[in-house]
Parts: sequence; structure tokens; C-alpha cells
Amino acid sequence: MSKRDYYETLGVGKTATGDELKAAFRKLAKQYHPDVNREAGADERFKEVNEAYAVLSDEQKRAAYDRFGHAGVNGGGMGPSDFAGGFGVEDIFETFFGGGFGGGRGTSRRAPRRGADLRYDLTLTFEQAINGVDQEIEFTRNESCDSCQGNGAEPGTQPKRCDTCKGSGEVRQVRQTFLGSMVNVSACPTCGGSGEVIQSPCRACRGKGQLRRTVRRVIPIPAGVNTGTQIRVSSEGEPGANGGPTGNLYVVISVAPHKYFRRREDQIFVEVSINVAQAALGAEVLVPTPYGPEKLKVPSGTQSGTIFHLRGKGAPRPQRSGKGDLFIIVNVATPAELTKEQKKLYEELRKSSPAEAQPLEHGLLERLHDILES
Repeated sequence: MSKRDYYETLGVGKTATGDELKAAFRKLAKQYHPDVNREAGADERFKEVNEAYAVLSDEQKRAAYDRFGHAGVNGGGMGPSDFAGGFGVEDIFETFFGGGFGGGRGTSRRAPRRGADLRYDLTLTFEQAINGVDQEIEFTRNESCDSCQGNGAEPGTQPKRCDTCKGSGEVRQVRQTFLGSMVNVSACPTCGGSGEVIQSPCRACRGKGQLRRTVRRVIPIPAGVNTGTQIRVSSEGEPGANGGPTGNLYVVISVAPHKYFRRREDQIFVEVSINVAQAALGAEVLVPTPYGPEKLKVPSGTQSGTIFHLRGKGAPRPQRSGKGDLFIIVNVATPAELTKEQKKLYEELRKSSPAEAQPLEHGLLERLHDILES
């Protein structure tokens, strides 16, 4: 695939001056930098712009390109990693724009930084998840040292301004490359980028300014949470640096299985057993729900596998009002032992019943499928 003309890439003519090249590069680099432009192809366009400027801004490379085209420059073209002296795309960008985007190498470490977020995994019972609960949790995190008030210096002393960086937290080195003078900005090696040097470290925190502590908090868990639900507790994470905001705590929910109930989103399923007489003659029975027993009217002739539907007795919907539904699957229990009188009655019943087994047109699995897909 042929490479695009460098002048065309920058949108300038072949007689463009150095200032015109620089202005075109600044405009296009800002437009296509990956931290600014998330569109497809922006990253490749950004590399093309940098490659074109790296060649055309150098008099010797530009002369070779004007005479021989791409073949005259580094044997057919240069990539982002081919810049002399170990410099690449970001180094060129930092030279013009003072450190680049998105926390690049030129970003001062003294700037306020947000604290890290924390995660806490919490297992709830089925009942707690359905009804909600105020749950106390215990976790560890860093907190500002009370002794030194977080500055890391022994009480009665103060951190001193770093002599190496004069309190800026950064050191700058000028390097000569084919692009001209390049300024490399890095964290000060003496103070680590803080701009201050602690001569008498705090004995309580050993100069760190923070201590690891165990914290207890009561977390209100809303009704209807399920496995995978995340609850954000603002400002309960790690402390920020240089006056930055505190991170958040994320409580990640896991719900333990229940002995009887099964859940699918806001729908709950439970199987109950009734005897043959209740199924044949009909009856009113008490069935379990997540909110206590409820009366269920079983009509005469109920078959094993019949599914009854109780609206509003399922799981609450945390993101919207109301509750899901409860589905009760009835199994007709056959007695394992019979009294003489019961056995006699069943013998009479058998005489009046057909001998062959009857196939089912619409079984339990199909009915469950219809419910889940509805």
C-alpha cells in the first residue's frame, strides 16, 4: 500500500516554511490525538501526522524526501518508533503542548489526585436480598495520619521545599535532536515529585502521611438486590493526594442459594407438594412466599406439574417500582404407606381408572419455558 504524501498529510504546499509546518502540525496533532479523538482511524491518522512532521521539519530529511520521495527517507519511510534519540510520538507532542493529554509525562505530581476506589464482596441470605437490610461491614483502608495531619513530618516540624526542583516536583532536561531542542519533563528524583523533602519523618506513619486502619460502616442494602449488584458508597475509599478527593467504596453483592426458592431476575419459583385427595377434590392450602405463607385455592382435578401464578409476590425491582411474580409448581405426592382403609379406597379407584398411561401434550418443561419467555 503506497504511503500518503507528507505535504498532503499536513495540508501544506511544498514551499511551506518551518512556521507553517509547525502550525499545521499543532492543529492536526490536537485534532487526532488518541486521548482527544476516539473515532476509528484517529490513532493511525495521528501517527501519519507525526511521521510527516518529523521528516519535513528536518532540512536534510526534507531535501531527501523532495528529491526521492518516501524511498529517500530511511529506506522507504519511518514509523513512530524510528525517531532519533529514543523520541517518539508523545515526545514530539509534549514539546509543543507541555506534557500532552491524559496525565502524560509532563503532568505535575503535585496536582490533586483522586484516591483509589475499594471493593468489598458481601454475601447476603435470600431473605436479606429480597427484603433489604442495614448491613454492617468491616474493611481496611489508608487514612490520613492523625499525628502529622498527613504531611509525613514529625509533629513540630514541617517539610522543606526541595532544593533540586525548587518545589515544582519536576525536573527538565533539554536534549538536542534532529527536530531541534527537546525538553523532557520528569518527576524530581530527590522528592519523588512532591516538591517537598521530609527531614524528620513522622514516627507514627514513618513519613508516609497515612496509616492502615480497620473501618466499620453500616451499608443500607435496598430490597431486591441480586448477585452481581454493585452499591457505590461515596467517599469511603482511599484518601486522595495533594488535596484530591477521596475514592469510593463499591460493595459487590452475592446472594446465597435458598433451600426452597429459586430466582430469575424479579421472578421467584417454588415447588410445593399436595396429596392425592387435595389434587382430586380441590382444597385451600397454605403455600410459602418470600413474605410469609399465603392461601392458595387448588381446584379439583389439579395435575402434578400445574403452575400457579401469584402476582406481586416475587422480588422487588430496585430500579423501578413494584415487584415481580411468584410461580408455584404443584407436585401431587403419592403416599408411600397406606392404611387398610386407604388401600381399599385406592383399589376401588384403580378399578374405575384406565389401565394405559396417557402422554402429555404440554408438559412441565414447556410450561416453564412459556413463563420465562413471556
